[in-house]
Amino acid sequence: MKKLNELRWIFFVSRRFANVDRSGRTAAASRLASLGICLGVMTLIVVLSVMNGFQLSFVDAIMEISSYHIRVHSPPAGFEAACAENPDIRSITPFYEAQSLVVGNGQQQAAAVIRAVPPEVWDEDEGFKKEMFMIRGSFNIQQIDSIVIGSALARNLGVKVGSFVNLLALSGGSDVDLLSDDRVFKVTGVFHTGYADINSGYAFINMAAGQKYFGQHAVRHCGIKLYDSDADRLVLQRLKETYPSVSAESWRSYNRSFFGALRIEKNMLLLLVLLIFVVVCINIFNSMRRLVYERRPEISVLSALGGRGEQVQLIFIMRGLLTGVCGAVPGLLAGMLLCIHMEQIFIGISHAMYGIQYFITMLLSPGRSAYVQENPMFSLYARIPARMMPEEILLITISGVLSALAASWFASRGILKLSIAEVLRDD
Repeated sequence: MKKLNELRWIFFVSRRFANVDRSGRTAAASRLASLGICLGVMTLIVVLSVMNGFQLSFVDAIMEISSYHIRVHSPPAGFEAACAENPDIRSITPFYEAQSLVVGNGQQQAAAVIRAVPPEVWDEDEGFKKEMFMIRGSFNIQQIDSIVIGSALARNLGVKVGSFVNLLALSGGSDVDLLSDDRVFKVTGVFHTGYADINSGYAFINMAAGQKYFGQHAVRHCGIKLYDSDADRLVLQRLKETYPSVSAESWRSYNRSFFGALRIEKNMLLLLVLLIFVVVCINIFNSMRRLVYERRPEISVLSALGGRGEQVQLIFIMRGLLTGVCGAVPGLLAGMLLCIHMEQIFIGISHAMYGIQYFITMLLSPGRSAYVQENPMFSLYARIPARMMPEEILLITISGVLSALAASWFASRGILKLSIAEVLRDD
C-alpha cells in the first residue's frame, strides 16, 4: 500500500509539472523528442518490413524452387516412400540436374541449370506452384521434348512459347556427349520468380528426358520440403539415424553464403537507422537536463517536505516514460499503416516522379516530353509486399520507449547531488 501511494504521489507531481510545462521551451523540446521517437519507430518498422519483403521473396523462391529445405543425394531404395509417411515432411520431389549451354534463336547462347522433375510436380507441390508465376504458356512437360524456362533466360536466348532450344553442351558422365545438336526441346512455358538468378539460369524438363540425356550415371536427388523450415536440423538428424549412409544437406548449409550476406545487409541497415534513436536520446537528455535545472526550487521544496532523492528522480523518469510512449505508439501505428499501404505508396511515388520529370522536360525541352516514362522499378517494388515481423515491431517499439527512459535516467542523476540548503539560500 505504501509503494502504491508513493507511485500515486510521483505520478501526481509529474503530471503537475507537465501541465505547467505545456508552453515554452520545455514543451517544445518535449514535443520534438516525442516526434523524433515517432519518426524513428516509424522509419525502422517501414524499412525493416520492406527489406523483409524483398529478402523473403528471394528466400521463398530459392527454397521452394531451387534448394528445397533438405536435399538428399543418391537416396536408397524405399527412401521416398518412408519420407511420405513422415508427418513433418510436406512434399518430396525426385529430380536430376545438369549444367548446360543452351542455344536459342539466332544462335544466341546462355548457360543454365537443367533440372529434370516429374511432370506432376506442378499439381502436387503447392509451394513450387505458388513461387513460379507462368507469364507465358504453362508448366507442361508431359512430352519428353518439352522444356519450361525462366523469363530472363528466354529473353537472352530470344525464344518464346513454341520456339525450339538446343542443349548444345551438357555436363554428365562418360556416356554423355559433351556437344550435341540432337538435344532439341520445344518451349512450352516461360516462368518468372522473385529471384533473378532463377529467372536467368533455370530450365525444367521431363524426368524421362533427364534419364535419357543426363546419362546412366546421373545422380538422382530428392528435394524435401517441410511444414516448418526451421525444423530442418531435427528432420535431418532423424533421416541420418534411419539411413546412416545417406548424403543430405539442409537449406542453411546449401545457401549459407547468400543467406549470410542477406543477414549482414539487414543488420548493417538496422544499425544505421538505429542512429536515429541516438540523436533522439541526446535531444531528450539535453532537454531533461535543462528541465532539472529549471526545477531546482521545486525539487528542493519536495526534498524539504520529505521526498527522497530517488522518488524525486522518478518524477523526471516518469516524464521520460511519457515522452517515449507518446512517441513510440503513434510511430508504431504510422509504420504499420504505411506498410499495409506500401503498394499504393510506391505507385504514388512513381506517378509523382513521372509528373515532376515531365514538368521539367516540358519547361526545358518540350520536344523530348514524348520520351519521358515512369520508372518501372517502382512497379516492381509495389508488387513485393512489406512483411511485418511481430517480434521486430515489438523490439523497435520497446527500444523507442527505453531510449527515452535511459536518457531521462542519465539526465536526472544530478538530482541526487543537489544541496537543498544551497538552492533555497540562492533563491
